[in-house]
Amino acid sequence: MSKFATIQMVSTENLDANLAQASDLVREAAGQGAEFALLPEYFPIVSDDETAKIGIGEEPGKGPIQDFLAAQARDNRLWLMAGTFSLQSGEAGRVYNTCLLYDPDGVRTHRYDKMHLFDVQVGEEEKEVYNESNTIVPGRDTVVADTPLGRIGMTVCYDLRFPELYRELSRRRSEIITVPSAFTYATGKRHWELFLRARAVENLCYVVASNQGGQNTETRRTWGHSMIIDPWGDILCSLEEGPGVACADIDLARVRELRQSFPALEHRVIGIDRGQI
Repeated sequence: MSKFATIQMVSTENLDANLAQASDLVREAAGQGAEFALLPEYFPIVSDDETAKIGIGEEPGKGPIQDFLAAQARDNRLWLMAGTFSLQSGEAGRVYNTCLLYDPDGVRTHRYDKMHLFDVQVGEEEKEVYNESNTIVPGRDTVVADTPLGRIGMTVCYDLRFPELYRELSRRRSEIITVPSAFTYATGKRHWELFLRARAVENLCYVVASNQGGQNTETRRTWGHSMIIDPWGDILCSLEEGPGVACADIDLARVRELRQSFPALEHRVIGIDRGQI
């Protein structure tokens, strides 16, 4: 059994203040005994200017944000999954929206680039317009991190609406799925918990979800309600709005027991090569 922490932030346009907030919350998670902590999507910066993320884009393996993350994992002696931030793509005007995993020695072990990009209109009269593809290059590869704490499938925010991704992570024997997010208030109040619990139940796995949670900018408000959910759909811990930390124990034996007693994953007929799960 391992203790996991979901970290909720209210990131703004101030990079230094956001990193200070993240540092305080990671330290708080470690103080509560967490062996793994998850930061939210866009933890270093949330801006009304969609090009702001390009300005802080770093080369893979090199840069102050990556140095900061490695130090946080190392100093707090935990596995740190770094929400998302920008890595250079080699393409002018667009970056990857990347989630990195660091081990307790501060070594980067895994990288996932967000696959599904948020190009939608939401809110009252659809006045909130998002076009992530204007500034972000989509990732192409699914990632499952095999760690001493379990097999962790990595996803980000809008990925939640694409269950085929989660089925693939399930096929690859994920026991825990992470969902760092910046879910909008408008969509979050309708769909956030619904999707998270569905992904946990349909794949019989734990879901650890970290969200931005508050008024990030003058025009952008995020839903919050970061939570950890067990394979039967029960919410083990949650936060509402504002910065904070919530922790829960993850028991991999629970995953194995449920998958044995309720073998729905073995009963699939469509899109499954039997014997793989």
